[in-house]
Amino acid sequence: MKSWSRPEVPRLPGHGALPRVFDTSAAAIVESRPGSLAGLYVCGITPYDATHIGHAATYLAYDTLIRLWLDAGLDVSYVQNVTDVDDPLLERATATGVDWRELASRQVDLFRGDMLALGVIPPDHYIAVTEMVTPVALAVARLLETGTAYRLGSDVYFDSAAAAASSPWHLGQESRLDRDTMLELAAERGGDPEREGKRDPLDPMLWMGARPGEPYWPSELGDGRPGWHIECSVIAQEFLDVPMTVAGGGRDLVFPHHEFTAAHTAALTGFDHAHAHVHAGLVAYRGEKMSKSLGNLVFVSALTADGVDPRAIRLAILQNHYRDDWEWTVDVLSGARSRLGAWEAWARQTADGDGILLELRDALASDLDTPAALAVVDARVASGIAPTAVDLDAIHALLGVQLR
Repeated sequence: MKSWSRPEVPRLPGHGALPRVFDTSAAAIVESRPGSLAGLYVCGITPYDATHIGHAATYLAYDTLIRLWLDAGLDVSYVQNVTDVDDPLLERATATGVDWRELASRQVDLFRGDMLALGVIPPDHYIAVTEMVTPVALAVARLLETGTAYRLGSDVYFDSAAAAASSPWHLGQESRLDRDTMLELAAERGGDPEREGKRDPLDPMLWMGARPGEPYWPSELGDGRPGWHIECSVIAQEFLDVPMTVAGGGRDLVFPHHEFTAAHTAALTGFDHAHAHVHAGLVAYRGEKMSKSLGNLVFVSALTADGVDPRAIRLAILQNHYRDDWEWTVDVLSGARSRLGAWEAWARQTADGDGILLELRDALASDLDTPAALAVVDARVASGIAPTAVDLDAIHALLGVQLR
């Protein structure tokens, strides 16, 4: 799939430090440790609704990480998937009387436009699950051969216990959750712990046998389609070396999705999935987590259609730490628009000197602390000291906000 056009990212004098990030699996802040290049996989959208602020906050978190890696002088390989065949998408298509492929295509186009408007650096590999059905089926067949998968009717399941006994992974390695919590979350987030015949209620589906009226693909496993977690494992292995530097997504993906994605990678390769598992917080609106199921969504495309400057949306998001939960309100947006106006007025001046580059780098290298970085700019604006050309380039390159 095509992604979207890459925004300009100015080159800055010297290099910043390697960013430190919070690794969920270690419950600690660690240095992002690239090898020959920094490898990043971020879980993409299931395209049955437009981009909301929660989505935007997640992708801006990893956009910030990429900007810091680039500033540190690293080459970056960024992969993002699109789950363009899945139960929620099929259910929405049926409910609205639209072909599921048309719905997915339309929503992916909206997503691309929103990311372009927000100045998000695109993935180097933007991969639809429907492009990877054969590699997924082959991977599942390998798991069957090694005894880390089993058939249940026309479906294939992952054998968690067998994988834990034969690979670097163990249940709870990524999520650090107790079993009762895992069972509760599996039931809420696409699992089927109640299904009879499974060796462990937590075992996730790898391959879904064909269902009447639903799309399917022929394979050596029989007609069907990929399970959720295996798609990300296989796409990551196809386009990145594992362990990759960082695997990311929203915190609601920690379990079961990222737990079992890592499990599948370990079972298939003998290696950990990633050096660090980094998760973004959740955005609420009107007192509830912003989600498609609740319908309490604020869409990026609706805001920009109403004339909101995308840079203000970006600042509204970046004023919150990427790991924090926070709530979108009218006041949040109003404050961001005021900040943008003050910064633009300040940027009309020019000056010489050292500026704020080092302060911005220091703030952001500490677990992508965008609120601290915004405070650095605010302080310089309030001081009345005119910006240097490097200041403006640094704000553009590191925060993605172009002021001239």
